[in-house]
Amino acid sequence: MGPRFTSRIYRLLIRILTWPQRAAARLEDQAKRNRCRAHSTTRLLPESCIINLTNQQDRIQIGARTISRGECRVFGSKANIEIGSDCYIGDNSRIWSACGITIGDRVLIAHSVNIHDNDSHPKSAARRHTQTVQICNAGAYDLTDVGMAPIVIEDDAWIGFNASILKGVTIGKGAVIGAASVITKDVSPYAIMAGNPARQVGTASE
Repeated sequence: MGPRFTSRIYRLLIRILTWPQRAAARLEDQAKRNRCRAHSTTRLLPESCIINLTNQQDRIQIGARTISRGECRVFGSKANIEIGSDCYIGDNSRIWSACGITIGDRVLIAHSVNIHDNDSHPKSAARRHTQTVQICNAGAYDLTDVGMAPIVIEDDAWIGFNASILKGVTIGKGAVIGAASVITKDVSPYAIMAGNPARQVGTASE
């Protein structure tokens, strides 16, 4: 047996031995796509997660050539996530919607970013406890008295790692959100933001 034949046998053995893992990965990818409407060119990498508690596929829409390594979660009757084309969502990033999150095209979201259009829990201690028990025991989200407002992230924005985008804000086109920044107010197009709470520290170029 020559080196070329040995190499072919080796590649064949690798394919045979890894077939179960590849088959499982294909099944997991299809399961994720069944929970959302993702373009055929969208890449939902193995570490990505799609949690759709509304059981309506179109409540999570992901555009062409977007790559996701993070988590998209929708819960509540108004929940909706729309992600444009050519975006990147980093690992351990969480996009949670109860009323509406819209992300434009070519948006770069680094790792461990939190984007939440709601407060998750009521301010009332008693109601918060009741809701927590419901979530833990039944997986139900009672959104009574939970503050919420839609989020919009416009085209070409860059969200740095560990940043938090809170309810009701619009991040303008081409804006840059610095690492670990907390965004509680609207951000102008091409503004560079940093801090907690974030303030403008510069201007990005087109």
